[in-house]
Amino acid sequence: MTDALETRSFDELRTAATPDGSAPGEDAPARPSRRHKLLAAAAFAAPVVAAAVAGARFGPADDATQRWYRRLRKAPFNPPNSVFSPVWTALYASIAASGYRVWAAPDHRLRRPAIALWATQLAANAAWSPIFFGRRNPTAALAVLAAQLGVGTAYAATAARVDRPAGGLMAPTLAWTAFAGVLNEEVVRRNPDERTPG
Repeated sequence: MTDALETRSFDELRTAATPDGSAPGEDAPARPSRRHKLLAAAAFAAPVVAAAVAGARFGPADDATQRWYRRLRKAPFNPPNSVFSPVWTALYASIAASGYRVWAAPDHRLRRPAIALWATQLAANAAWSPIFFGRRNPTAALAVLAAQLGVGTAYAATAARVDRPAGGLMAPTLAWTAFAGVLNEEVVRRNPDERTPG
């Protein structure tokens, strides 16, 4: 339901007005005005920022969670904690830019499905930290990452048919999500006592 509402709101921004503020003619596709482009950019940025905030809120911020995370046995190639914040900052920017490009592209029958997939992959993204750190359940978090990778791949493929650069913008996120899945799987494998929440 939330994805459908978000998709409809993006469509309403697109079709609200032509650049001069008048209603588009029946034979001419709607062209978003500058104001509506700015509103759409904000509309795509806002849920991305919310996902980032959710990740920070449930990350290893408090002492108890930090101690729990530090004692987990991890892969030797697990990056230091300082790497994750700048990487995700760049990835979130590319996710928002990808969604906006799909919205702003010329009319295409796959625009609405692509935007719905964009919202779904972002929701899965936002769910990982509360499950891994908040619930301390690496096994469930691994399932979320698998879903995120699947939906993200579907979105990238669909977005590329609407706007090729929009699909390409998701490549770094998909690569990092796959890598995160390997790291998460290593935590599950090396910490069998953490496979279910304590």
